[in-house]
Amino acid sequence: MKVYLDGAFVDKSEAKVSVFDHGLLYGDGIFEGIRLYDGNIFRLDEHLERLEYSAKAILLSIPLTRKELSDITCEACRINNLKDAYIRLVVTRGPGDLGLAPWLCPKPTVFVIADKIALYPQEHYDNGLAIVTVPTRRIGPASLPSTIKSLNYLNNILAKIEAKQFGALEAIMLNEQGFVAECTADNVFIVHKGVLLTTPSSQGALEGITRGAIIAIAQELNIPFKETSLTRYDIWCADECFLTGTGAEVIPVTKLDGRVIGTGRPGQITAKVLEAFRKRVRIEGTRI
Repeated sequence: MKVYLDGAFVDKSEAKVSVFDHGLLYGDGIFEGIRLYDGNIFRLDEHLERLEYSAKAILLSIPLTRKELSDITCEACRINNLKDAYIRLVVTRGPGDLGLAPWLCPKPTVFVIADKIALYPQEHYDNGLAIVTVPTRRIGPASLPSTIKSLNYLNNILAKIEAKQFGALEAIMLNEQGFVAECTADNVFIVHKGVLLTTPSSQGALEGITRGAIIAIAQELNIPFKETSLTRYDIWCADECFLTGTGAEVIPVTKLDGRVIGTGRPGQITAKVLEAFRKRVRIEGTRI
């Protein structure tokens, strides 16, 4: 496998960054997770735009243009002979000294990995996930805005560990006010009385690319939609629930905290948006 690293494609074994890179030392950097479907990179331009916004928010200068990043991302798929893949695009602050000061890092590090991805087992798409709420709270927007997709993922990792300790593959994370923010790696949607609801970024939700696609699909399918604050009670009493994310796509949830959601089976609206999403990913985006 070939990995793009700072201007060249190198063998996987040679793809190394400095131990003084502030992405490693402090989590000082940003990333995007992107999907390739049948030779089509889904919403690549939207991913690159979000990367640029994340960089601007943390005062990080990306040393490549959007066109250059797009070309590199496509080439990473071509050079590895991939038609379906997960792509990880990372920009770090780069090597510096052992202090926090980012201005002592003269050159950002950029790398792109394109490889296979394993989704949730098919049985969970057929039958739904059983998830839990974990104690670890989502970092508040006053500390780190959820719209920044940064390398600081320890908060989510701790929540993922707690989910595993409770025997679940995914978990709901609440914000400090007790409202639903998102899951450890996915956005949360519910259906209540025919209306599709999801949490806004102001409550700690990442403005996910898949999330945005599902909102557009709901509008096309004439499914009423609203962004609103949600509590665990709202999910417990929902008719349907599903999660969205680059890796997860659209996956139904049929149980939260031991409480059955709806009929205990994936719902009709969930099935409709998943079907529409899987059609869309092969035609909307950038051909490699």
